[in-house]
Amino acid sequence: MAKDKIAYVCSNCGQESSKWIGKCPSCGQWNTFKEIRIAADTGTSAARSAAQSLNAHRSASGGNRSVPLNQISAKDEPRMDMHDTELNRVLGGGLVPGSIVLLGGEPGIGKSTLTLQTILNMPERKVLYVSGEESAHQLKMRAERIAGSGNEAGNVQILCETNLEHIFSNIKDVRPELVIVDSIQTISTEEVESSPGSITQVRECAAALLRFAKSSGTPVILIGHINKEGTLAGPKILEHIVDTVVQFEGDQHYMYRILRSIKNRFGSTSELGIYEMQQNGLRQVANPSELLLAEDHDGLSGVAISSAIEGVRPFLVETQALVSSAAYGTPQRSATGFDQRRLNMLLAVLEKRVGFKLMQKDVFLNIAGGLRVTDMAMDLSVIAAVLSSNVDTPIESGWCMCGEVGLSGEVRPVSRIEQRIAEAEKLGFTHIIIPAFNLKSLNPHKYHIELHPVKKVEEALRALFG
Repeated sequence: MAKDKIAYVCSNCGQESSKWIGKCPSCGQWNTFKEIRIAADTGTSAARSAAQSLNAHRSASGGNRSVPLNQISAKDEPRMDMHDTELNRVLGGGLVPGSIVLLGGEPGIGKSTLTLQTILNMPERKVLYVSGEESAHQLKMRAERIAGSGNEAGNVQILCETNLEHIFSNIKDVRPELVIVDSIQTISTEEVESSPGSITQVRECAAALLRFAKSSGTPVILIGHINKEGTLAGPKILEHIVDTVVQFEGDQHYMYRILRSIKNRFGSTSELGIYEMQQNGLRQVANPSELLLAEDHDGLSGVAISSAIEGVRPFLVETQALVSSAAYGTPQRSATGFDQRRLNMLLAVLEKRVGFKLMQKDVFLNIAGGLRVTDMAMDLSVIAAVLSSNVDTPIESGWCMCGEVGLSGEVRPVSRIEQRIAEAEKLGFTHIIIPAFNLKSLNPHKYHIELHPVKKVEEALRALFG
């Protein structure tokens, strides 16, 4: 019988070592190596037993065999429909059988609510919901709040358990088509002598669940915690083990929630899902532009509308800026929902190429609605909003813009210009500023919105302010 082994693991990054080291060679932190005892067969037998019960035709001793590349089918695997348009889009079209998905987010952001309301809308699937944090009574009250009293689906099996071996035993009996684990930090295996949530427990439990998912073809969704730095708690190998990492973002004081894919082996990582938190759960936002532009800002300076794209979705987002004299010696630069370093670069372009002195001014930038946008086409609206606040002159209603700004002050072309223009036209805008290079591939006569092509930042500001 194989013996247990002693190892030293970094509590910060999960780096393993056969002996104690003062400084971690991976992350550079001091005094983070802790002694752990690793069993020779951690969770493997329980995972194999549960997988074989769900996949009876697979022999106990037979493993996977090599297959020539030209004999592998290139067709897409059938995906499990989650009955949620936003979640399906972020996952790449649905949940792939045998995949393992990690859903992370801040405490109280709505991870459990999103998962529970999704499985309640899947009456055709047998689902096992494993909760290590809440009691069955708490889950029942939440289900009644989401679906209404008496409307909960009978396909959902609730298991309040934190022991991995007991979980696999229930999986063997229930034979679910989908397994939810809430959360992976509360699950522990008897084969490892450490507390739940430790690096070793999280890694070994996730590895056992991965073996079960791949061998049985049953998809698994893991809910994970976020540490104070905003990253997923536990070892970095947890993100490498899973197939998809989905982040649930948003401020608890705002009603909007953003579902963003960080890693996806079966789809694009640029997709974005938007939800609105309500009393009875999360509501899908099909057209975020109308909600983000609901307020009227006529006569207010420092507001510019940009036509942005996240993934394949175009939407108009409001950029707000406030420029004021610096109260202290060093001016402040603050950005919410936008890259701070890119804001500094755009302010330098505005000062060097356009001639506006902002060295002794405080500049505050905010993307309305609690969104975080990474589209480079936001540059033009950021500069327009900053200048509008600086000269205290509002931008006329009906104007929007898109364009990337280079260091020399030129307006660079952006992708999917037709979608951006169509979204602005659909919402009733009458003027849009676009890069001049994008006009070559467009037919201006097919649009009912007036196009203003520009090559430099000065031309865009002249069109806005005269």
